[in-house]
Amino acid sequence: MFDDTRPAALDAAGSADPWGPFRVGRPSEVLALLRQLRDANAAVVLSAPGGVSYTCTLWAVDQAQGRLNFSADDSHPQLQSLLAANEVVAVAYLDSVKLQFDLQGLLLIRGAQACALQSELPAQLLRFQRRDAYRVRAPQRHAASARLRHPAIPEMALCLRVIDVSIGGCALAVPADVPPLQPGHVLHGVRIELDADTRFEIGLQLHHVTSIQPDETGLRLGCGWLRLEGGAERALQRYIDLAQRRQRLLAPGSA
Repeated sequence: MFDDTRPAALDAAGSADPWGPFRVGRPSEVLALLRQLRDANAAVVLSAPGGVSYTCTLWAVDQAQGRLNFSADDSHPQLQSLLAANEVVAVAYLDSVKLQFDLQGLLLIRGAQACALQSELPAQLLRFQRRDAYRVRAPQRHAASARLRHPAIPEMALCLRVIDVSIGGCALAVPADVPPLQPGHVLHGVRIELDADTRFEIGLQLHHVTSIQPDETGLRLGCGWLRLEGGAERALQRYIDLAQRRQRLLAPGSA
């Protein structure tokens, strides 16, 4: 089980490599995964020792020069600490797959219109299946919802339908007329209302945005819980357990 945005700890005793099954080292496979990450415009969290963390996106994969280019905001307070660090690890998601890789030779490149973080092309990636968390769909008849403020337009109140939930996060449906929400955003003070007994307030980390197909218009937000604990964790686990029981009772041959 791995945290959503933190690198997995790779230190291990003994000569055997416990992470061997997760390593991707063939250049063609490394490039393919990095290009998928670029094309998905997925949030990439760069971490360094001491709690330094910076969220960006992968702009370009330059195979010829052996370089990666990430989006950068040179006014961000964590950026200089990141550049000064001896060790930087990138973590990102492609749907249910977690990617992790080291960044070497990290530089800030300033252009006339924008800045970019540039690093060497990694020789290998670690590819993990996202943590095993049972995901249940929220019944539409109960109108499970998430109430929040649009992160870019604080005066805009949103009430989004909850598509599904797990102990690790949730998926929200966004109508087509809502201004875009970008991967990497942290949504504060979100009021989750799954049913009469499962209501709590929490922060969400927006991991990815995809279209809802084929029956609905709008977008699907894939979110992770921030600091799910205490009463909220117990209420959510109870909700998921009850949903699992209902599913077993309705399964063919369960009678």
